[in-house]
Amino acid sequence: MNNTFKNKNILITGGTGSFGKTFLNYILKHKKNIKSVTIFSRDEKKQFDLRNMFSNKKVKFIIGDVRDYNSVLDVMQNIDYVFHAAALKQVPSCEFYPLEAVKTNIIGTNNILTAANRTNVKKVIFLSTDKSVQPVNAMGMSKALMEKVVIAKSRNIRKDLSFCITRYGNVIGSRGSVIPTFIDQIKKNKRITITDPSMTRFMMTLNEAVQLVMYAFEKGENGDIFVKKSPASTIGVIAKALLKYFKKKSKIKIIGIRQGEKKHELLLSKDEKIISKNLNNFYKVNLIKSNINYKDYFTSGKITEKYNEYRSDNTLQLNIDETIKLIKKSGLI
Repeated sequence: MNNTFKNKNILITGGTGSFGKTFLNYILKHKKNIKSVTIFSRDEKKQFDLRNMFSNKKVKFIIGDVRDYNSVLDVMQNIDYVFHAAALKQVPSCEFYPLEAVKTNIIGTNNILTAANRTNVKKVIFLSTDKSVQPVNAMGMSKALMEKVVIAKSRNIRKDLSFCITRYGNVIGSRGSVIPTFIDQIKKNKRITITDPSMTRFMMTLNEAVQLVMYAFEKGENGDIFVKKSPASTIGVIAKALLKYFKKKSKIKIIGIRQGEKKHELLLSKDEKIISKNLNNFYKVNLIKSNINYKDYFTSGKITEKYNEYRSDNTLQLNIDETIKLIKKSGLI
């Protein structure tokens, strides 16, 4: 892999976000023979802060927006590999402003696809979410369509170019994660507000998200979707784990499931599970190779009743101590 990155130019869209910063740190630490890493985002303050955090001549910072095709085309000149992390991710924001989610998550992704096919980019890794599987909110719907656009365009691109999708669940400590909210409430001796104690969420650290992306980069073929097998915790267990860690006895207030939330999240649907390959710690799905026959869409189907989705309530469930261990591993506490 060091040879794969040797003298290569890498682009990270949305590079000032939680994943982008962690991935940049990984690249600079483990792939020292790269030629350059370009951070592409629209927030100049975050770029200023990140530039001061990573004082490295190989790191470039470019202001731009994935919604602007010309901006994307310009930044992709001389780029070898793209890691597309730019997105609108918060469920409430996308619910209130769904067209903004469409512009960033769908049209922005299409701009990346088109520009990659018209330049010399060799591989693009797209970051998706468990909320894209059987979506119930605007964020998940926009990510689901993002995936559809990637898969559709994967069928008709240059032979030396490939597109791969990574799909993962709740990343501990990332923007929008409930855990920092719980920690803040506990430290301020406030009541912990829980939607539903029995609600489950996949749990993974930012470093594990990087591991998934790098696995997809190393092993992925055009059209692949990769899912990392992840444990899950109930929201109630997460709250109790944090209370135990901080040795607090804050009261818990049940506020009910919010608009646009699922009780349990999915990483693979039944249809995807049928055609997935079990790769120890990962699942791989390739819809290009599996669904190329038009009969699958118009005249025939599959019996899926005997297959189970891969959900946050049928994966490995963490207890309180295991949840504490994983949160500590994330560096959040």
